[in-house]
Amino acid sequence: MTPQNRAYIYTILVILFWSTIASAFKVTLYYFDYLQLLLISSFVSCLILFFIIVIQKKLALLKKTVPRDIFRSSVLGLLNPFLYYLVLLKSYSILKAQEAGTLNYIWPITLVLLSIPLLKQRIKWVSILAIIISFLGIVIISTEGKITSLEFKEPFGVILALVSSIFWALYWIYNIKDKRDEVIKLFLSFVFGSVYILIAVLIFSDIKLHSIKGFIGAVYIGIFEMGIAYILWLKALKTSTNTAKVSNLVYLSPFLSLMIIQFIVGEKILFSTIIGLAFIVGGIIVQQLTKKEL
Repeated sequence: MTPQNRAYIYTILVILFWSTIASAFKVTLYYFDYLQLLLISSFVSCLILFFIIVIQKKLALLKKTVPRDIFRSSVLGLLNPFLYYLVLLKSYSILKAQEAGTLNYIWPITLVLLSIPLLKQRIKWVSILAIIISFLGIVIISTEGKITSLEFKEPFGVILALVSSIFWALYWIYNIKDKRDEVIKLFLSFVFGSVYILIAVLIFSDIKLHSIKGFIGAVYIGIFEMGIAYILWLKALKTSTNTAKVSNLVYLSPFLSLMIIQFIVGEKILFSTIIGLAFIVGGIIVQQLTKKEL
């Protein structure tokens, strides 16, 4: 099998995993509050990532961690998984799965905006056009298609979904500047994030895990959303002869996710959600195709 074909296999698996996550979030939130869900998932992810470190024989790299690296990981862990998933899961508890899941895909545009002050990148008119296109998608989804009246159904939930994209984009920006091994970085950030989440649970919730179905859902999220999918995505990018060949396939994920939401969660997918998603993805694609303009 050629390296490119392996990259496609990794990418397809990632798309399948990511496509189920919106449904897994919404279903699991029927049984646990968002703090309890995040606590289980983050701890499971730590175990999975440590297992991967052992399998990849990277324990020596982990042992070489210095205080400066620990500080960096404490900051990264604050952004992801703590703040990112905390805000995102809260938005899922308010919005429909199709709304929260779709709005979450705005993060590449948020990344562009934050790169201007943080990475000193210039923005050209094509990027501005991409941002406007994606923003129209947000308005369409948030108003359920009633863009002329601007009647936002759940404005707080929408704000939370958009704020989560800021934390995710910040995580990626600071992650780029950190040249350590990717798996080591991810593992340590989840260790710190899990500690932050545990403290939040002890203060604002409890650790009574009273549902087997909810527990299974949280474990699934920890394994496939926070652990394996990320590693497979890194392998796909490294194995592919051209990152564009695999990165463009990821845009199939939100559309597949809508079908799974309708089947698993039972939500009727609104036409406005599909149109809004098309605008968001369209804006992102315009941005991706014009990276040379930045």
